[in-house]
Order: sequence, then C-alpha cells, then structure tokens
Amino acid sequence: MIDVLIIEDDSRIAEINRRFVEKVPGFQVLGIALDEQEAKEHLELLRPHLVLLDVYFPDTNGLELLRYIRQEYSDIDVIMITAAKEVRTLKEALHGGVFDFIVKPVVFDRFKETLLQYQLVHERLQSLEKEQVNQSDVDEILRGSVKGESGPIRSNHLPKGIDRLTLEKVYVVLHDSQEGLSAEAIGQEIGASRSTARRYLEYLVSTGEVFADLSYGVVGRPERVYHIHKKGSRDDLT
Repeated sequence: MIDVLIIEDDSRIAEINRRFVEKVPGFQVLGIALDEQEAKEHLELLRPHLVLLDVYFPDTNGLELLRYIRQEYSDIDVIMITAAKEVRTLKEALHGGVFDFIVKPVVFDRFKETLLQYQLVHERLQSLEKEQVNQSDVDEILRGSVKGESGPIRSNHLPKGIDRLTLEKVYVVLHDSQEGLSAEAIGQEIGASRSTARRYLEYLVSTGEVFADLSYGVVGRPERVYHIHKKGSRDDLT
C-alpha cells in the first residue's frame, strides 16, 4: 500500500480528496492535516510515501511546506492540489520537485490518472535492487509512465473500447508479477471480467509491450498466459 497524507485547510475538500484516494486500489490515507502545526506533526509521526498538498493556508503557504518537506523528508513525494493558478506558483512547485500539479476543482479521472502514474513509478523504483541504473532503466521509469513518450499508455492513440486508466491498471498488475498471468487472474486483480481483461491484454500484445504463451495444466484446455517484455530479454513469442 502507498501511504498518503492530505494537507488541506478546508476540511470538506480534504474529505473529498480522502474519498478519491481510497477509490484507487493500492492507496490508503493515513491522516489529514488542516494547518502547519498538524502538517509537521503528521509528517514526523506518519512518514507517508506521498503528500497531497494545498497552497493556500491561513497560517502558512504550501510552497513553504513543500520546501520544508524537501529539507526534512527528502524521501516523501508531493502532489500539489490547489486553486492557485499563477504561473509563478506552478514554476515554484515544479522547481520544488512535485510529482504533479492539479488545479481545483479536482476531476476524479484526472486525479486517478496521477495516482496510477505515481504508483507505477513508485513500484518500478522499489523493484530496482541494483545500486546503479542505466539509461534504459531511467527511460522506462520517466518516459514510460510520466511523460507518456513511450510505454503502453498512449492516450492519443488508443483504439475504441480501450480506456487508458484500465489499461494502466492491467499493465501495473502484469508488470509487478514475477510470473505470467492469465486474463482471468488479471481480471480478478482489477475487478473486471475475464473477457475485458483479455481485450486489454491482447491490445498490449499488439503494441509489443506484452507477449503471450500457452500454459498446459494437468487437465483441461491450455491457458493463454501473458508476460511483460523485460528489457534486454525479449522473446519472439506472440
């Protein structure tokens, strides 16, 4: 689970954000901080993976809190969710290293998209067990899920019947599996039918991100099993 702290002075908006977070599998809200003191206490006690941070507070500024987080808790990531629309604020937030900047009022699909992107980056970084990375590792993490320049999620080129958010979920489940998975297993993971999961998997096969082979059980018909193409070990199986 990815642990989330919400720092937002409006308790109603904080509650909406909490409900949004908990609609996305793999995330849980550890706490809500409504002012600077609570924010610093929660950061120290809860040590979340991710902070959802507003800009406007009666007693402080979210950009000041961002700088504080960067100084004291460099391993905590930040997504800003704010009504602030000034270019200066956006620039400062980006220079401060935020993962994303979401302008209120928050649209759930946009919110969910960001969390899924963050989840993919977080899990890929967690899976890197070596001490050094090469360029392909960097490209897979940054381009594949954040910039959208490569990888399976290409929002401008998806065919009819393929939803980008569902595609992301299928890809994440398959990417995290050490072994191949069937359409039925992936459907159970994402809360979809076997036929829906298979449609998305076959699309990923068509893009070259995934390959499939047959698994022969003790009894019954052989089952189609899907695997992520690993960098440097591509097979010609289709």
